[in-house]
Amino acid sequence: MRRKCELLLGCLLMSCLQPLKARDGVPFEQIKVSENHRFLTHQEGKPFFYLGDTAWELFHRLNREEARSYLQDRAKKGFTVIQAVAVAELDGISTGNAYGHLPFLDQNPEKPAVKEGVENDYWDHVDFIVHESNRLGLVVGMLPTWGRYWHDGEKPVFNPQNAEHYGHWLAERYKDANLIWILGGDRNSDRDQDKAVIRAMAKGLRKGDGGRHLITYHPGGGSGSANYFHKDEWLDFNMRENGHNNDWFMYSKTYEDYQREPAKPVMDGEPIYEDHPIAFNPDERGHSIAADCRRALYWDLFWGACGHTYGHHSVWQMYDHKKRQPINRPLMDWQDAIQQPGASQMIHAKRLLLSRPYFTRIPASDKVLLPHEFQSAVPGAGSYRFVATADTDGTYIMVYAPVGRSFTVNTSFIKGEKLKVWWFNPRTGKAKNGGKMRNGQQMTFLSPTPGELTDWVLVIDDAAKGYPAPGSKEWKLRE
Repeated sequence: MRRKCELLLGCLLMSCLQPLKARDGVPFEQIKVSENHRFLTHQEGKPFFYLGDTAWELFHRLNREEARSYLQDRAKKGFTVIQAVAVAELDGISTGNAYGHLPFLDQNPEKPAVKEGVENDYWDHVDFIVHESNRLGLVVGMLPTWGRYWHDGEKPVFNPQNAEHYGHWLAERYKDANLIWILGGDRNSDRDQDKAVIRAMAKGLRKGDGGRHLITYHPGGGSGSANYFHKDEWLDFNMRENGHNNDWFMYSKTYEDYQREPAKPVMDGEPIYEDHPIAFNPDERGHSIAADCRRALYWDLFWGACGHTYGHHSVWQMYDHKKRQPINRPLMDWQDAIQQPGASQMIHAKRLLLSRPYFTRIPASDKVLLPHEFQSAVPGAGSYRFVATADTDGTYIMVYAPVGRSFTVNTSFIKGEKLKVWWFNPRTGKAKNGGKMRNGQQMTFLSPTPGELTDWVLVIDDAAKGYPAPGSKEWKLRE
């Protein structure tokens, strides 16, 4: 009898999904790992730049009108991935969504709470947001559950058996959606029982969608998926949570994961959020600003990341002072927070990197940055670390200068005799023409606006390549 009910339930679910799919008419597009195992690509081979936003409570706290408004804003600002949690952190298993619906019957992952028809249960609401995201060109980075439900307490909600069942059900439901699976949910898998649950859920996801979607893992603060699952076949790329700190040292961990074998793409899925208490200690260190978010962005990318995630402290929790209690001192409602400057500045890094050959890009701080006599100045320490990236063919160098301080570059890394110099503004996305010059092997530069919160990116090209102004348009290999 139970088996017949499960089969009937599955049929009902598919009948719910088909009208949504037909209505939206969004084609499925598979995202893949690049041939060199360093980046992500669209199915036709174009770079897929993972530019994420953390909207952990999106499915749980926003109604359809609010969700559409949020998604339209993020699509307009150039984000490519929206990270949201199916079974949300803030009592998502016991407190209903904006319409009062819960994800499971009796808090049992083997009993998703579904009803016949559309827009009348929890998963119908998830359907709406997933399809609306895809319609706007956004990929959903979907966490099947927050980590508390498989990690915390003496008897967590998830075990290996129901985790596989739930993963299979979820992946089958969304097999035609444009998404990336993100296991974990801000928890580490230090214990064997934790690893067993995650591996079981990954197994269920692979069965449910036939391997159509990439899978990664969102760990706890200061950690990475590579610490626990790097050699697991299901882990397509590594994700880190470098955490809510504005010191360069934590972000250098991205490079450590980049160097692991076998090679896998790596990215930071939770860096410091804008307006977040720095290191969770606002009384001593205050709240972060857009400059902190930019530093994390360029540190991660220039240390080899295949993309980056932005976050705002009010947006992840969808804080609204009229409806909800604040968590850890949010400074404004989410409706205002989505307009904070850091969110609009992320796209500039995406455009910068796509304006040069992409798949040959490597971390290059040790190859092109010459340390100052006092290394605390260059390459720097604390919040003022200089980092560099370049391509393996020696056609360009980029140096992120977080402060206005002179620094020396080993330009002999570029093979051409003549150099084209640019200064790219991470705050505006505009580039200043620095002129052409002969390759001097070692050359010293000072960014256009000396000071402590005026970061710049120095871009040096082989002049013979004729690359466009940094960030102006996507570079494509000429036939």
